[in-house]
Amino acid sequence: MTNGEQKRSMEVKNRIQSDFQQNMSYGDYLHLDEILSSQHRLSDHHDEMLFIIIHQSSELWMKLILHELSAATACIKQNNLEPSFKMLSRVSRIQQQLIQSWSILSTLTPAEYMEFRDKLGQSSGFQSYQNRLIEFALGNKNEHMLAVYKHDQPLYEKMQEALREPSLYDASIHALVKRGLKVDDAALSRDYAKMYEPNESVEEAWLTVYRDVEKYWDLYELAEKLVDVGHQQQIWRFNHMSTVERIIGHKQGTGGSSGVMYLKRALDQHFFPELWNLRTKI
Repeated sequence: MTNGEQKRSMEVKNRIQSDFQQNMSYGDYLHLDEILSSQHRLSDHHDEMLFIIIHQSSELWMKLILHELSAATACIKQNNLEPSFKMLSRVSRIQQQLIQSWSILSTLTPAEYMEFRDKLGQSSGFQSYQNRLIEFALGNKNEHMLAVYKHDQPLYEKMQEALREPSLYDASIHALVKRGLKVDDAALSRDYAKMYEPNESVEEAWLTVYRDVEKYWDLYELAEKLVDVGHQQQIWRFNHMSTVERIIGHKQGTGGSSGVMYLKRALDQHFFPELWNLRTKI
């Protein structure tokens, strides 16, 4: 190493922060001690660590999805559509990350999973309240799903509040009206706690947007972002179902659900139905 190279190396070394007695470190900022000490295996089986980390990391990604969906919905309600496009694009990318996680979990074989499955007790991904909040935010409302949260009163109240809130799609339908497009009162003043049902006037409004993209470019862009999110959510559901079938077949879920059959039925629940129906009519 030349004298010049040695000097530059020493300058770089001197610039690197190494004293964190009074300063915040990377681990401090991210609370890594808490995060990395939260993987508690209930068995001695090697692969239980995979099972825990996949689900914990998925919950972190879901937290970010909810953060983005909430902000996007707020922007749409304020008739400020452009910022929502970036947020919804980010949601789609996060969903891709979640979809990929199923391929990692699928390295767990049926025999390996059965070595520690009984340790899960009655706990199940079916009980993931963040996944339920995502479904609510996208319009898939079902009050009966809240029963599993009654043991936690603050959470139960939070879930009830989310059930009654207008979804991302409800906000988008109101955005159509703000642009002068006609939508029936039945779609505008509906009970938000109920599952969204397709509405002919909503489909006609979206058709108007798709038939005059230049005039309604922002609404068209919003519609396609919604389709992206809905599509990715369906892929996530499918990969979830197929991974579960690969590992446990048609056994009952640990939380008491019908397992694969429940997940297959969920695939029939489409998000933003008018945006899919209109593709046949364009």
